[in-house]
Amino acid sequence: MGSDSEAEKSRLKDKEKEKKLLALAPIAKPLAGKKLCKRTLKLVRKAAEYKCLKRGVKEVVKSIRRGQKGLCVIAGNISPIDVITHVPILCEESEIRYVYVPSKEDLANAGSTKRPTCCVLVQTKPNKGELGSTEQEKLKADFDQVVAEVSELTSTLF
Repeated sequence: MGSDSEAEKSRLKDKEKEKKLLALAPIAKPLAGKKLCKRTLKLVRKAAEYKCLKRGVKEVVKSIRRGQKGLCVIAGNISPIDVITHVPILCEESEIRYVYVPSKEDLANAGSTKRPTCCVLVQTKPNKGELGSTEQEKLKADFDQVVAEVSELTSTLF
């Protein structure tokens, strides 16, 4: 009996993942793979914990225009897509790495918000105050690792 319910749950999870992939926008490139997506969302979660995160299109665009650097994580299932089409262009002009993740809901959960989020900008320094040196080093190490993987992914695309 227990195995039937587990099989049913796994089937539902597979259907949910399929729906997320079908809802992806055609411009969602470079799209993070399963492993990179997990690592990126973990970085977003850690950055939210340390208050090193800008959430939403308006905040991200404002930060990029002010010259702040970081990693831009964009949700791939945004509708209408016009809401975020200018963000990758701004990132490229400012030489900021960006990557798409499949779900805006997962991005919001990682960023510790209840509302689905279109995009976030992960920074290595907090908005206000200072981080402890060990926390700063951990965040920077994770950040550098994800940025290196995103760079590798974009180099294969273009």
